[in-house]
Amino acid sequence: GGADSDHAVPPGDMYSQDGDADEPEWVKTEREQFVEFRDKNRDGKMDKEETKDWILPSDYDHAEAEARHLVYESDQDKDGKLTREEIVDKSDLFVGSQATDFGEALVRHDEF
Repeated sequence: GGADSDHAVPPGDMYSQDGDADEPEWVKTEREQFVEFRDKNRDGKMDKEETKDWILPSDYDHAEAEARHLVYESDQDKDGKLTREEIVDKSDLFVGSQATDFGEALVRHDEF
């Protein structure tokens, strides 16, 4: 029954370096990833640059890849430009796209 006092986790212990036998596998993996790859200067924290590299790895430009994909899929006359008609024709593609925040950008921009 009930939560007994010797299982209470004091604050700070959740992130202890030695790791716990009961620790979920993903926590172990995350900690290893953090130490190996994310915390590049090994100060125990992720600074702005380290966070940016984690979220948007510098070797892969998501926005550009997505934009190229959208143009490739929608540009029917293959002139490298999208007309309003081409966008409307493939609107489901744009609404489902991360590049347009799943269609949000289409609502915000007058040119669409």
